Amino acid sequence: MTANIPDEIPSSLPDAEKLYANLLEQVKGAKARKSNLQIAGLASGGAWIAKRLANDLQLPSYGVINVSFHRDDYAEKGVKALNTADGLSTNLPFEVDGAHIILIDDVLDTGRTVRAALNEIFDYGRPAKVELAVLADRYRRELPVEASFRGAKVELAPNQILVLEQLPDGKFDFNTENKHG
Repeated sequence: MTANIPDEIPSSLPDAEKLYANLLEQVKGAKARKSNLQIAGLASGGAWIAKRLANDLQLPSYGVINVSFHRDDYAEKGVKALNTADGLSTNLPFEVDGAHIILIDDVLDTGRTVRAALNEIFDYGRPAKVELAVLADRYRRELPVEASFRGAKVELAPNQILVLEQLPDGKFDFNTENKHG
């Protein structure tokens, strides 16, 4: 059974709450079919989503992954890359060996952050399987990475970055920023 993944590309900024609801339904389906399912979110947007998914799915825990040391641009960003918005460092409160892990990110773009996250996960053990879930997919791959679960495809100008924000009530919203450099 394949996940219900929308293929349409919205013409405006996506509604992050609608995408979250879609993603939740997809992950619920995976939870019903998988044993030893664990979720882990990339710091910080993916971690926000993972925390909310864990609560909505009544999972006992969720992991957080900080990819700073595995990034291929570490030399440019240095240690400041370690200081995420929430000060989150990698924490996987479950046995990685043999687990079915759904890696959560807010926006999938080139695939480079996902590559770094996989390296970080394998530093902790060898999962049975890792699948990717994202709210938004920009489809500008530099690496062969594909999300198993996604809210929607999103098209923006090449110089724009899609930024997930967590509002005070815990809900999500998307904004854009212009990329510098």
